[in-house]
Amino acid sequence: MTEKSFSIDGNVQHFTIADVAQENSDFRKVLWTGEHAQIVVMTVPVGGEIGDEVHPETDQILTFVSGTGHADLNGETHPIEAGDQCAVPAGAQHNFRNTGDEPLILYTIYSPPEHAAGGAFATKEEADTAEAAGEDNPPQA
Repeated sequence: MTEKSFSIDGNVQHFTIADVAQENSDFRKVLWTGEHAQIVVMTVPVGGEIGDEVHPETDQILTFVSGTGHADLNGETHPIEAGDQCAVPAGAQHNFRNTGDEPLILYTIYSPPEHAAGGAFATKEEADTAEAAGEDNPPQA
């Protein structure tokens, strides 16, 4: 793995984020969680999707590293590809779908954190099950 990472006082970290995202095979993997933000990498398989959702209190910024798909944002659909970025404000309904012929790879920033620190789920089904069971809740400030 070409991941570059270092830690000072256990919380400051450096990532070569596009490389880390490309090397990730998990549907969702939390890389770092701070008090006010969180870095997550995702790999959405061909034909897959993140899932239609709304984060009432959390802003989300997604940056696409490879693949193609569609962003469904508050009832409008937009094509997405490597190099695109989508900003999703708290309260906005959204979904990201892989409509291409290779995995849709991205990294995303949540503010405040949306998922459990260190969480990693190989598939959307595993991630959904953990969320439903209350096992993927963000840390409490």
